[in-house]
Amino acid sequence: MHAIILQTQNSGWSSMIFMVAIIGIFYFFMIRPQQKKAKDQKKFVEEVKKGDLVVTIGGAHGRVAEIEDDTFVLEFERGARIRFSKSSISMDSSKSANAGKKTTTTNA
Repeated sequence: MHAIILQTQNSGWSSMIFMVAIIGIFYFFMIRPQQKKAKDQKKFVEEVKKGDLVVTIGGAHGRVAEIEDDTFVLEFERGARIRFSKSSISMDSSKSANAGKKTTTTNA
């Protein structure tokens, strides 16, 4: 009888430790990396300057022609210009070009 009572008392603590471990795993493998990525993206958007090659979220590649408060003008081939919100910048175009080169060299 005492063994059953001791098992129920220990299972309370072990389940509490298990829940804390699960929360820790979620934090270190899901929440923390997502926060770091958002911080890096915000830093990148703030550092974009005129003449940089960028890619928008929609996949448009172009050169930054003008920068205003919360918008920028992206210049494409043949002089076409479109105004975008700064939050629509996805990445640096040179990064996407380097990623494409890596995949083609490993496949060859």
